[in-house]
Amino acid sequence: MQSVAAEVVALLVEVAPRLARIAAFIAVGVFAANVAVAFGLIRYVAGLAGWLTRPANLPDEVGTAILTTAASTTAGYATLAEYRESGLLDDRATLVAVTINTFFGFVQHVFTFYIPVLIPILGVERGVVYVSARAGIALAITVTGVLAGGVLLSERNVDRSALSEVDASGPDVDERTSRERVREAAEKSWGTLRRIVPRLAVVYTLVIGLVNNVDVEALTSVAEPITGVLGLPGAAVPVIAVYTLDTTAGAVTLAGADPGVFTTRTAVASLLIGGILSFAVSTFRRSIPFQYGIWGAEFGTRVIVVNTALKLVFISAAVALLLAPVW
Repeated sequence: MQSVAAEVVALLVEVAPRLARIAAFIAVGVFAANVAVAFGLIRYVAGLAGWLTRPANLPDEVGTAILTTAASTTAGYATLAEYRESGLLDDRATLVAVTINTFFGFVQHVFTFYIPVLIPILGVERGVVYVSARAGIALAITVTGVLAGGVLLSERNVDRSALSEVDASGPDVDERTSRERVREAAEKSWGTLRRIVPRLAVVYTLVIGLVNNVDVEALTSVAEPITGVLGLPGAAVPVIAVYTLDTTAGAVTLAGADPGVFTTRTAVASLLIGGILSFAVSTFRRSIPFQYGIWGAEFGTRVIVVNTALKLVFISAAVALLLAPVW
């Protein structure tokens, strides 16, 4: 009994800082977005986002949420969740918006991880090629979302009258004082946090507990036959295996390989394959807690399936292009 209690305490100690950090990002991002809406700033930013949303048959305000993702993934997704819950977007339109979100979610990682961490580890040439490949993949998914919206969406998927429920009016028709706007933005943000964070806490704790008690490394055993078929060097197996579990450690493993073992193309392809296999791990560690926390289990599962399928398709295409014998 004591050992079980100790394990539970250790799990909570591990989860609490991560959950606190995620909750803080959600709180700051959602509050900032709600203040921007309350003061009518959304009207001006939405105009800049129109080039992205109009071809996809989405309202300009949705473009604002999508662009917000470049600064905060949680804020961007939380705003889209509000648009869905208000009735502005139906499920199909929301899935299109989430797909368009992909590139802008990638952008923030360029400045927080890829440039300051990954490129120095891999070296300039390999690092830039890898980051460029990931940028191309994310951009291809976003373009796919725009094209899908143009084909699959119509006015039936968007209820523009629901904009009144998300305070999208400009300041010239809003008689509230600045203090009232900020207070109401805080109240609205608190409602969002009260809905999302408890659900996120439960799911995140369960998922981390599962990952800690399951032999996740066994998932990487499929790497060896894949590298053999693709003609990658044997040193790619440990790189892919480690990258599957931890991106930074995988990059360090590759960087530590003997000179000449990897070309730039085989190095980047190895990391991308590691990224494919890491979906099994990252889905449990990050995607399920995050997406279920934002959307709930049913729609969150649909978001995960769509995101994962598109990433698999375009990462596979990038690997095929890198390893094409015509080069």
